[in-house]
Amino acid sequence: MDQSLAHDSNSTRDRLSHLLSHLESGLIERRRAVRFTLLAALAGEHSLLIGPPGTAKSELARRLHTVFANARYFERLLTRFSVPEELFGPLSIKALEEDRYERHTAGFLPDASIAFIDEVFKANSAILNALLTLLNEREFDNGAGRQHCPLISVVGATNEVPEDEVAEAFFDRFLLRVPVEPVSRDGFAQLLDTAHKADWTAPPAALRLDADALTALTRQAAAVTLPHAASTILTELREHLASLQTCVSDRRWVKTVWLLRVAAACEGRTAVALWDLLLLPWCTAPDAARQAAVGTWLQTRIGVNECFSPPRLTRVVEAFEAQLDTELKANDLDYDASGRLRFSATELADEVGDAKGGAGALRMRYSRQRRYGARHIAARTGQIDDLIERISGYAEELAAQRQHLAAYRSTSLWLESELADRVDANLSAVAEALSDLRQRAAATREGFTRLPRLPEGEDHGTAPEPVAVPLQHDA
Repeated sequence: MDQSLAHDSNSTRDRLSHLLSHLESGLIERRRAVRFTLLAALAGEHSLLIGPPGTAKSELARRLHTVFANARYFERLLTRFSVPEELFGPLSIKALEEDRYERHTAGFLPDASIAFIDEVFKANSAILNALLTLLNEREFDNGAGRQHCPLISVVGATNEVPEDEVAEAFFDRFLLRVPVEPVSRDGFAQLLDTAHKADWTAPPAALRLDADALTALTRQAAAVTLPHAASTILTELREHLASLQTCVSDRRWVKTVWLLRVAAACEGRTAVALWDLLLLPWCTAPDAARQAAVGTWLQTRIGVNECFSPPRLTRVVEAFEAQLDTELKANDLDYDASGRLRFSATELADEVGDAKGGAGALRMRYSRQRRYGARHIAARTGQIDDLIERISGYAEELAAQRQHLAAYRSTSLWLESELADRVDANLSAVAEALSDLRQRAAATREGFTRLPRLPEGEDHGTAPEPVAVPLQHDA
């Protein structure tokens, strides 16, 4: 990145940071909604706020449009009785006189930069179908031609999402689906305290984003790369969601990656970070419950190398522990000085009794504990040294991931803090598990060094085969 571009990126991040702080002012527990709706707008995508009335959804949208210089704003509450004229403008009488079916769109949705549509799914199918093209292609069929629309982003709001074919297609146009709940008990007192304060004012003109700023951001986002590690997580999540029969369209995956690139570009980065993937629950899952499930899936995988996961390493350590136990308990046949097997007819006489005198039969003795040569012990300790080195290396990798996450958190504009806390807690738990496994492996190594040894000069055997680890699928 050249110096001028780096300066522009830092300037963009600082400006966005100030804008976000300004937008959040006076809105209690709306950090996620504010940030996600702005990120969606910067990516040229739409956001849907899902929650009951009276949760500041419309206020949030009204504030959002002030971020963009010279942006025209449109707002409408839809009902089942809404007609196209309410959204797209009245029919042109002059055009009708000339046998043309056209609308006056000035001041209506086709003319808007930022729009808020409340109760979006209560409109009839004719309106929803017209909205599909406008939201996705920024064009409106007006008479015999198509009118280009300057639309940056639509913020939709709904209490619930109906399950019918037209509504699902419309629902898919909103890339970020953000549940909005009433303020918590802890935030309620703060909410009451803000009610009497002065009205919110728009950000100063110097902070607002004009067309040139948006074009520059788009250019930077196009140059952001998607690392293999991030692509792998996306592929695994796609397969995971498919196994749960949660449909995520190919279009949505493409738009999600673009959103990740924009998020990185906003912070002056040239590659998507693993931690950017913590935005995925709100891009891929349709409701709060399934978003939480995706978050749980992500927290156990981001930053964790599955090849060195504690379940796999535990099986390896357990295999060495079992091998040590086997070798400690192993016995050899007992030979006398002439090289013949020793026999005894008395050691078991008290334990074996029968009418035919079977207790007096000669029996081979197995009382001598097996002894091992230096070659055997060196092979075992060498194998476990390799394991300890692998565990230590992975522990260092985890420590580096936690440091990277901490650094990312200090500069990120979009990070969902609660989910980041859970990811960090998981990395910490994995590190603790690795420390325990390393201690167990070291204790097992010590056990191999203390195996009964053959006298010097009697070590004529070969090195043992590596310890076999049973194959098992991870849960």
